[in-house]
Amino acid sequence: MPLLLVVAFIVVPLVELAVILQVGDLIGLWWTIALLLTVSVAGSWLIRREGTRTWTAFRDALARGRPPAVEVVDGALVLVGGALLLTPGFVTDIAGLSLVFPPTRALWNRLIRRRATSLLTLRVFGGPRPPRGRPPAGDAGRVDVIDVDSREQP
Repeated sequence: MPLLLVVAFIVVPLVELAVILQVGDLIGLWWTIALLLTVSVAGSWLIRREGTRTWTAFRDALARGRPPAVEVVDGALVLVGGALLLTPGFVTDIAGLSLVFPPTRALWNRLIRRRATSLLTLRVFGGPRPPRGRPPAGDAGRVDVIDVDSREQP
């Protein structure tokens, strides 16, 4: 956790500053500022549009009685992407756009749900937890999987 905080509060701002200075040297100060403002305005419009779409899809899934796994992950991605787009800088803008833009968000969504599926695999053992290594023989070593992909359900 401390490493994550160091990256978030020290490394990312330094990288952003370096990139902004490089872009400023390349295209000039005022064009750099205009580009940062344009990306922020376009990003806020995209966040509003995609947030509304995601909320509508979430409500539709609930109305149909389907677990809204895809929609929940989409909502979280739009939220994080929006926060990144509101942070000034080109690197965070690119990361934020990749989370908000629908085609790339779909890729992130699948990746996250696949990872969540592997993390949410429950090992059910009878009795106390066995030592690390091989699971006990018999039915006690059974593996139950929780499916978080709502597209497979009616």
